[in-house]
Amino acid sequence: MIKGLRTVTYPVPDLDQAKAWYSQVFGTAPYFDQPFYVGFAIGGFELGLLPGGEPGTQGSVTYWGVDGIEQEVERIIKLGGTLHHPITDVGDGIRTVELLDPFGNQIGLIDNPHFDTAKVV
Repeated sequence: MIKGLRTVTYPVPDLDQAKAWYSQVFGTAPYFDQPFYVGFAIGGFELGLLPGGEPGTQGSVTYWGVDGIEQEVERIIKLGGTLHHPITDVGDGIRTVELLDPFGNQIGLIDNPHFDTAKVV
């Protein structure tokens, strides 16, 4: 049985630069830091950085939960991210946005007032 999101990995061309940037964005240091993989624990889930990869915006988008989506977009842009797709109301008070990290990966944010953390297993 699939239990839900556990880990998202982003390919990065410069692991040290990406580690520093993501540490700022998420406000935490990695819990696992090796030359072949850097892992961050983010709200019970994992963001992994893979060195030597080729970032891009094709394929899946992972949405990280936020409260106050406008403030988070502004903060991430100040840290060097860029807006890829504007904040969009997708219905029922749920809003999403897509940004690009400085390396070319797409980062989704979602402000979902209906998300129930008690259901995370």
